[in-house]
Amino acid sequence: MSTLPTPQLSFPHVFRCKSVSSRRRRFLACELCNRTWSWRNGSKDVHTFLVRGKDLSNEAGRGDYMKLLPQPCVQNDALEPEALDEDLPVLENSKIEESIDYVKQMLGSMDDGRISVSAYDTAWIALIRDLQGRDIPQFPSSLDWISNNQLSDGSWGDEQFFLAYDRLLNTLACVVALTTWKIHADMIQKGLSFIKENVCKLEESNAEHMTCGFEVVFPALLQRARDLGILGIPYDAPVIRQICVVRDRKMERAPIELMHNVPTCLLYNLEGLENLELEWPKLLKLQTPKGTFLTSPAATSFAVMETKDENCITFINYVVNKFNGGAPTVYPVDIFARLWAVDRLQRLGISRFFAPEIKNCLDHVYRFWTEKGSFSARESEFCDIDCTSMGFRLLRLHGYNISPNALSNFKKDDEFTCYVGQGFESPSPIINLYRASQVLFPGETILEQARQFSYNFLRERLRKNQLLDKWLISKHLPDEIKCGVEMPWYATLPRVETRFYVQNYGVDDIWIGKSLYRMPEINNEAYLELAKLDYNKCQAQHQMEWNRMEQWYEDSGLEEFGISKKELLLYYFLASASIFEPERSGERSAWVKSQTVCTLLSSCYFSKEEAESSEQSIEFGNGQPRNWGHGCKYVKGLITILFETLRDLKSHAQERTGRDISNLLLDAWGVWLNKQRRGDDEIQAAELLVSTINICSGYIVSEETLFKNEYNTLSDLTNKICCRLRQLEKENVSGMEWNKERNCFSKYVEIEKDMQLLVKLVLQESSNGISKDIKQTFLMVAKTFYYRAYFATEQIDKHVSKVLFHPVL
Repeated sequence: MSTLPTPQLSFPHVFRCKSVSSRRRRFLACELCNRTWSWRNGSKDVHTFLVRGKDLSNEAGRGDYMKLLPQPCVQNDALEPEALDEDLPVLENSKIEESIDYVKQMLGSMDDGRISVSAYDTAWIALIRDLQGRDIPQFPSSLDWISNNQLSDGSWGDEQFFLAYDRLLNTLACVVALTTWKIHADMIQKGLSFIKENVCKLEESNAEHMTCGFEVVFPALLQRARDLGILGIPYDAPVIRQICVVRDRKMERAPIELMHNVPTCLLYNLEGLENLELEWPKLLKLQTPKGTFLTSPAATSFAVMETKDENCITFINYVVNKFNGGAPTVYPVDIFARLWAVDRLQRLGISRFFAPEIKNCLDHVYRFWTEKGSFSARESEFCDIDCTSMGFRLLRLHGYNISPNALSNFKKDDEFTCYVGQGFESPSPIINLYRASQVLFPGETILEQARQFSYNFLRERLRKNQLLDKWLISKHLPDEIKCGVEMPWYATLPRVETRFYVQNYGVDDIWIGKSLYRMPEINNEAYLELAKLDYNKCQAQHQMEWNRMEQWYEDSGLEEFGISKKELLLYYFLASASIFEPERSGERSAWVKSQTVCTLLSSCYFSKEEAESSEQSIEFGNGQPRNWGHGCKYVKGLITILFETLRDLKSHAQERTGRDISNLLLDAWGVWLNKQRRGDDEIQAAELLVSTINICSGYIVSEETLFKNEYNTLSDLTNKICCRLRQLEKENVSGMEWNKERNCFSKYVEIEKDMQLLVKLVLQESSNGISKDIKQTFLMVAKTFYYRAYFATEQIDKHVSKVLFHPVL
């Protein structure tokens, strides 16, 4: 993006300019058809409103003041979504609608979650003998699935991604199952050949990508193969001996007694523990209501073999019927699927299409939330930090009454772990912990500790380039972590996040359980296609709006007052990156124009320099202005820009909402002008911006809202935050320095504490009727100030370029 020059013109410079450029033609309208400006017939009150901040709330006919201003011809900058749609290819709109319908159907039929089939778990089900004692399989359809899904190289597993742990475990399990029932000798031989040729690849495989419990369940399968007399497997290969050593070390540390009393991760690998003295009456008490052992079909199948427990049998029947003889590596995944689906839809910027479905998903999660946290399946006594962090963050952001105390279950000393007994931590759960920790309310110590730990952990992993993950295989994960660390939530604008996440969204991401698996409700090509189509559609409209903003800039002669086009572009970027939906064009226009005029008046009309200038002082006597000196036209121009802007905002809002908002606008601007005149220490620019957006959007429909205690509290707090952020912006503090010093120096600590309070006031339900939409505007505006203070100008320029002018491909 080319950098637009900033004019080096102060208002006094412009004020004393002798030449008059063509851009000043707009100001000639101040003379009303070549007549001298007059303040008769109420115009005096208009000027008093501007200069003295007079409260006109009780003045009769207040809504007519806009009519007293000159009426220059300006182009209407309102963009009608319908008009834009006509310009879009019909095929593109059709694709968007088709994608929306497809995703709606998927979300509406989620049930226990969609997940790919695991050959390993299917093989364990195939090993179950007839429950009536006959020498036949209880689930022959599972054997059919195995025989129908061998890959061309003789292996079983994920066809599109080769991971030695996954392929060898799946293949060995299927070979054992087929050998047990003495069928498909040809498949067995092909499988054995694959194992023999590829077992050495375990030596060069990344330990971080080892499938869950591989060191426990793979040796157990090898023992079954030995017992069956299967030849051709290199049982004594060095790599296999090393795996057995790792298994023995793990079992020495394993809390076997604890395993019989509370759910631990060992339950997930129960089929690998058959050589231990298991106390089944105790273990059966640890089943989930679905009858599973930590949602593992393989572990549950082993329990059926050992106990013939009815609950276990019911679960296996359910899975086999649902997956046509197959079985996933974990099931159900109802919590996991819903949380990650909502997260992906939000970060891709398309969640607005699925509001009812998202609410149903989060209602389901909240219904099964416990003080221990959450797990991938409902009603599980075993919980992990990944689902707990994701669940907490999404529920809190959507207004549910949720406490972060569950995270304390995963804290030991100064560190957090995915679950009790975890061998080493991986980046993906910790990035979710970091994201959750930023949505904190004042006094939530556990989140402060989580934020410090997770930030340091991720920074260290980035520094060492140690970003391979135990739970997820994704080529985009390093970039996602880097963006997450470098772009804290307070400084994140929705469209900036979407622009980067669309690049980092992994359609082909693979999850790691005991075998690899895929989740179509989390990683789906339809999500990405819809996100790209929608992003480019919104961006096309934003570019059209920006063209109209440029025209407004030229027609208004804003450059003559020191407003550069680059500054206007920044305002438009902040607005469109925060409010991006096509139908909210009017709100973006209200944001940009009100922020521009606010800056214009603050820097020109009410500046201390101008107030001390005798030539430019404005006083009244007998209803007429005194001598204004040679700056008269510029003062008139400022007044003209202000009231034409208010009139335009009123007109466009009335077209959209059907209501006349003149009185509300004048109330909001009158309050701000009065505070400006008094020279308050904390300039109330944020308050004015929030009120203007809320009024023009139709969220505020009566004056009563503006005077409610909660609204005033939010206004004062937002003003305070934004004032201090502007000071930091002027100091040009880098984001890295900010993160380093925010817990050490009072100016950072104060902003952080105030942001926490603002988040709490915005996200918690109101008791006196302030709507969620109104409160969200306060946080949205505060985040734009935080964004400007946090990021350097060069980085912001890059964001502007990518978000507004580069379509996603």
